[in-house]
Amino acid sequence: MELTVYQINAFSSQIWGGNPACVIPLETWLPAETMLAVAKKNGLPETAYFIKNKNTIQLRWFTPEIEMDLCGHATLATAHCLLTHLGYSKKKISFKTQSGLLDVNFSKGLYHMNLPARISKSAALPPNISEALSIAPKEVYKARDYLLVYKNQSEVEKIKVNRKAFNLINIDPGGVIVTAPGNKVDFVSRFFTPQASILEDPVTGSAHCTLIPYWSKILQKREMNAKQLSKRGGEIGCTNNGKRVIVSGHAVTSSEKNILINL
Repeated sequence: MELTVYQINAFSSQIWGGNPACVIPLETWLPAETMLAVAKKNGLPETAYFIKNKNTIQLRWFTPEIEMDLCGHATLATAHCLLTHLGYSKKKISFKTQSGLLDVNFSKGLYHMNLPARISKSAALPPNISEALSIAPKEVYKARDYLLVYKNQSEVEKIKVNRKAFNLINIDPGGVIVTAPGNKVDFVSRFFTPQASILEDPVTGSAHCTLIPYWSKILQKREMNAKQLSKRGGEIGCTNNGKRVIVSGHAVTSSEKNILINL
C-alpha cells in the first residue's frame, strides 16, 4: 500500500523553524499499530492521519510512542495540507477528533484553530519533576499538563532538564509547560514530555490551551502574542474566548514523498 506523506512545519513560515509534523491522507483507517509504526519511522513529534468526508474530516494524531488526545501543531499542518496541496476550497475546516469538533479558519495567511480551553488549578509539584529541573518555579498549576510559572524569560531560557530523572515521570498523555512574561511578546514557554523520545517539543499548540486562559487572566488581555523558546522556535497568536481558545500561526511545507507499507 502506498501512502503520501507531507512534512509541514507549523507555527513558522521558515523551512527550518516551527514544529514539524507528517500529514497522511487516508481513505479508511489503518490498524492503530500500523499508524503508530509509521509515526515511529517518521521520527517527528507528531504524525496526523485524516479521512475526508462530505462535511467533516476525521483526524487522529500519533507520536512515535502513543496516540494523542489533542495535537495543535499537527492540526494546523493538516489544514495547511488540505488547502495548499489537496484543493480544499472551504476557508473553514471542521475536524472530528477525540477532543471533539475542532474548527480551523484560514485568513490573511494565518491558520486559526478553535481549541478547548484547559483551566489550570494550583497544584503541588511532584518531587521527581522538581528534581529534574535546574531552576525551581515560583508557582505551580495543573490542567492536563503541569504549568510552571517563572519570574522572567531569562529563567525559562536557562532551564536545563535532567533527562534521567525526567524519564521516571509519567504524565501520559500530558507534559510539563514552563512559562514566564516575554521580553518582546506577552509570554514565552517551553514544553517537555517525559514519556516521549523527543524530550522538548519545538512548538506546542495544545499547551496553549492551558497557557492562554492563565495569561489572559494575569495580563487582563483577550488577545496576546506568544513565543515558544525551543531551538527551532515558533510564534503563536492567542485569543481567549472563555471555554475555547484560538491558537493561530503560519505553516510551510518542507517535503512531500510516497512510502510503501505492508498490511
